[in-house]
Amino acid sequence: MMVGSAAPALPSSEPDHYAALGLTRQATAAEIKAAYRSLVKRHHPDAGGDERRILALNAAWEVLRDGERRRRYDGITAAPPQPSAASASQATAAAGGARRSSHHDQDLAAWLQQVYAPVDRLLGQVINPFPAALRALSADPYDDELMDAFCQFLQQSQARLDKVETLYRSRTCPASARGFGLSLYHCLSQVKDALTELERYTMGYVDGYLRDGREMLREARQRRSRLKEERRRLDL
Repeated sequence: MMVGSAAPALPSSEPDHYAALGLTRQATAAEIKAAYRSLVKRHHPDAGGDERRILALNAAWEVLRDGERRRRYDGITAAPPQPSAASASQATAAAGGARRSSHHDQDLAAWLQQVYAPVDRLLGQVINPFPAALRALSADPYDDELMDAFCQFLQQSQARLDKVETLYRSRTCPASARGFGLSLYHCLSQVKDALTELERYTMGYVDGYLRDGREMLREARQRRSRLKEERRRLDL
């Protein structure tokens, strides 16, 4: 993991994602992934960590994991600070504030309806049936018919998750709900990782894969419940 000298000063509106992960701008994709996973495990709220730190880590991962978004971020944060706006510009911005606020409200409502609602429904169709699917397999994991049924559940779940990822990327989450959007992304990432571990279990019956997949889905269920509570508090 690359930990080195501090990056150049950032515009005040931009968080320092590299610092959040303890990395320099020269960090490789593998180092970013390793740092994120290590820090999430250490600071997860279920392990006594800080929810604000988790949100910062998720925000850093969301940007730095994607090559194109990372390049845009590097371009923005490497630019020199812009000079203060003149009084005339400030007056113009104030006049347009109400219009922007209304536009942001509309964006949020559209995002919740077109992205969050269908994503939440599809995640529920993976998370909720899992205990029953696992109980059925537990009767005899070495029974071919039971294993085939469990593998079919995983295939159907993966198909739903593919739709989830497409939906999530179909519309940018409004800035006013950025933390909510990052938590939703973290939930779907947990489900994705869980399916990977469960698929590995079906290939070699290694109990560690099954245990990890089950734990990831348990955490995803809890996060989904917290998201539902937060959704009700969002001010539209």
